[in-house]
Amino acid sequence: MNWAEKKQINIAILDLYEGHPNQGMRCIREIINQWGEKNNYDVRFKEFEVRQLLQTPDLSFDVYISSGGPGSPLSSEGSEWEKKYFHWLHQVEKWNTDVANISKKHVFFICHSFQLACRHYQLARVCKRVSTAFGVFPVHMLHHGKEETVFDGLRDPFYGMDSRDYQVIEPNHNRIKQMGGKILAIEKERPHVPYERAIMSIRFSEYFIGTQFHPEADAIGMSMYLQREDKKKIVIDEHGEPKWKNMVEQLQDPDKIMWTYTHILPNFLNQAVGELTTAY
Repeated sequence: MNWAEKKQINIAILDLYEGHPNQGMRCIREIINQWGEKNNYDVRFKEFEVRQLLQTPDLSFDVYISSGGPGSPLSSEGSEWEKKYFHWLHQVEKWNTDVANISKKHVFFICHSFQLACRHYQLARVCKRVSTAFGVFPVHMLHHGKEETVFDGLRDPFYGMDSRDYQVIEPNHNRIKQMGGKILAIEKERPHVPYERAIMSIRFSEYFIGTQFHPEADAIGMSMYLQREDKKKIVIDEHGEPKWKNMVEQLQDPDKIMWTYTHILPNFLNQAVGELTTAY
């Protein structure tokens, strides 16, 4: 069938939130729907509850997005859900390395998924942060980031929504190079503290890419979320009122979170589906 006639894109969303209330899944759904409408595709997506129900997608999907999630990316090592998750990942790798498969399958890893992938491929050290990173922060591109298609249209630095107790540091450059990977971005310079800057984005291979931050976070939804009395209290209790006010102000800036929201995942989908188009 001619791809121009087909117009159908099948996307799998791997939900790693373990049943916890979150904004991430809503934002991913909205980006996919908006992208589909803009490009006149018949987009169909299915969600898989990885951690509670041990669900993983098969290889019938065109594109995969793996979400963020709560808890430690270290304590799940050897768990049944993680075994299934990495089995799915290996199946995708196997598909992509088979020359008989003209259409390749792209995967995007967000936050918790990104940490899992970095640990699994032994690309860097995944460890607990001294303090929680929570808020809107600048993300600085490295040389390869400035050449990355998924980052097209972004400024340097651009801004990302961070919400994590863990980090990816101390890259294994030989292993990254062996995989055909590239470090794309790192966190802001902090000369006043003696800590290494965390890796904020890696292209793992030609078809796998991920970010430590949340590129799906939308300014309007996050602003409304933070201004709910219960959520406002939680943020103030944990991080202080100045942090809460700063976050709300940052979310109003169209050049920050909203710019990232309208570029990274849509660029990823454009790239993945653009390659599918040429394969048909």
